[in-house]
Amino acid sequence: MNLTTFEDEKNKKEKPLGSQSLFRGLQLIEILGNFPNGCPLAHLAELAEMNKSTVHRLLQGLHASGYVTPAPSPGSYRLTTKLISIGQKALSSLNIIHVAAPHLEQLNLITGETVNFSTREDDHVLLIYKLEPTTGMMRTRAYIGQHMPMYCSAMGKIFMAYEKSEFAVDYWQNHADEIQTFTRNTITELPKMREELEDIRRLTLAMDREENELGVSCVAAPIFDIHQKVKYSVSVSLPTAKLKHVGSKALIEAVQDIARRISQEIGFVS
Repeated sequence: MNLTTFEDEKNKKEKPLGSQSLFRGLQLIEILGNFPNGCPLAHLAELAEMNKSTVHRLLQGLHASGYVTPAPSPGSYRLTTKLISIGQKALSSLNIIHVAAPHLEQLNLITGETVNFSTREDDHVLLIYKLEPTTGMMRTRAYIGQHMPMYCSAMGKIFMAYEKSEFAVDYWQNHADEIQTFTRNTITELPKMREELEDIRRLTLAMDREENELGVSCVAAPIFDIHQKVKYSVSVSLPTAKLKHVGSKALIEAVQDIARRISQEIGFVS
């Protein structure tokens, strides 16, 4: 027995019984995911690099299990909605902190600054995770469980920007008695806020330019779910003087990259 034959036999013994068919079936599911209207069997076999008889046999098994169905075009197959149901169950079981924490810790190490992670609760930002800076002495006043206004925080403006177009108007009307000037940079006029939200959507990024606390700036990015809705936001807070000294480019790229990674983990497809 030569070395190649020996290795092949060894691999066969190490693989679980039936694993090859399982892996090939999953491969076909992944390929069919790119063909919502169906893919011809011959083309599917070509893409999967399998012979047509093997592909046909696997498709019959997937069809019997309810994952694949014949498409309107003769000889073609497409996925069923059963996979959507399974995907939704998987997403509902995700613990968002468990998913996001490794990425947030990485952002904390890359920037050395305060990292914040929030969700939205009614018309407020709810801080659900925070990491203190690894360099410097500055500590922000924010704490886990804190409710923050939307209009004067970077994460809050993220949530406002990705709401329906009339949300800002309704927010201004419903919270007129709460909107106040914390610093000279706080946005308290609706027309200016609408311009700000337009920029946020265009850049996929929000800034808090000392709008809530003098000496503290913040960069935030949206986290999208499988439905392309913004359910969470991540931000980095740091002294304004330090931001001016080091520049914002690298910080913005780091925040946006981490936001993209978390979005992908909870099902978002760009």
